[in-house]
Amino acid sequence: MRALTAAFMLCGCAVLPSAASASSRLLYVEAQGVAGYSDKEDDIIFHSESAEDVMQKSSVGFDFIQRLSGDSGDYGMIAIQGRLAYDPDAEDEIEPQLYNAYYKHKAGWADIWAGHNRPALGLSSVLDTHAQLLPTLTMDGFGFDRDWGMGASRDLAWGNLSASVTSGSGMPLRFEGNYLASARIAKGFLNQDNYSLGFSLAHGETLHTMGYEVMHDEPMELSLAGLDFSYLWDNYEVRFEAMGGTSMDEDAYALFARFGVNLLDEGRLKLELQPKYTKIGDTDGFEFAAGPAYQLTDEITLRAMYHYDELEDEQRAVIQVYYYSKVL
Repeated sequence: MRALTAAFMLCGCAVLPSAASASSRLLYVEAQGVAGYSDKEDDIIFHSESAEDVMQKSSVGFDFIQRLSGDSGDYGMIAIQGRLAYDPDAEDEIEPQLYNAYYKHKAGWADIWAGHNRPALGLSSVLDTHAQLLPTLTMDGFGFDRDWGMGASRDLAWGNLSASVTSGSGMPLRFEGNYLASARIAKGFLNQDNYSLGFSLAHGETLHTMGYEVMHDEPMELSLAGLDFSYLWDNYEVRFEAMGGTSMDEDAYALFARFGVNLLDEGRLKLELQPKYTKIGDTDGFEFAAGPAYQLTDEITLRAMYHYDELEDEQRAVIQVYYYSKVL
C-alpha cells in the first residue's frame, strides 16, 4: 500500500507541467510544521494524534484538481491530494500519505465517485478536517475519514442523499473479506440555509486500522446509526454528532460536539472547543480538545491545540504552522 500511495503521488506530480495552460486545473502546494508536548511521554512530540496515525505531522504535499469539460459543460473531476510526512517517533520516519485520489462523474441523476474519498457516514462525510488539529469520531473506531471504494451523491431541493460502498480499511487498501456500506440523508444546506441535519446508517466487516497500520487483520463488525447537526449563526458555529451500534464486534456509543466562534475581520481568528465521549465494549473515555486558528496571511494559518484524553491519561499541547498556496 505504501508503494501504491507513492505511485499516486508521482502520477499527480507528472501532470503538473501540462497544468500551466489549462484554467480547468488547479494546483496547490501545502507544507506544515507540527510539534508539541505530551505529559504521558514526558517529551517533545511531532504529531497531533498518535505516532501511528496520519493526523497531523510535519509534511510537504500538493492538492491537484482537474475538471473535465465537454461541449455541454463540466462532466467530471479528478482529485489527488498527497503528502510526504516526517515524524521521528514513528516506525517509518518518512511516510507517503494519500488523502484524495478519486474520479467524480456528473451523471445527471447523481454525482458518482470512485477511488479514495469520504464514505457517506456522519459529519466526517461533509467536514473536511485534513489540515485541522482537533480530532473527530473517525479517530475512535466510528467510521473512516477516507476509504477506498465508490459512492454517489444527489442534491435535492430540500437536502442531500448519499451512499457508498467502500473497503472498510481506511487509508490502506486491503482485501481480507472487509467492506463497509453506508448511507446518509441530510436536510438543509449549511452554506445556504445555515443548518444541516443528517441521519446515517452503516454496516460492514471492517479492519481495525490506525493510519496505514493494520492493528488487527481479521474483519470485525461495524454497524452504526448516527445523527449529526451543524448550525451557523452570525459568527458562531455549532456541530453535534451521536452514534450508536457495534464497532470492532463490541457495543459502541459516541457523543461529539464542536463549538466555534469567528473573530476579527473576515473571521481570521477562530476559537474552537470540543468535548467527546466514546464507549466500545467495556472501554470508555472522555476527551476534550480546544484551540485557536489564526489566518496570518492568505497562505499561512497558525493553529494550536490542547487535548486531554481520559482513557490514555494524557494531556497534549500541539502547535502547527500550515502553508497552503495556489501555484496554478
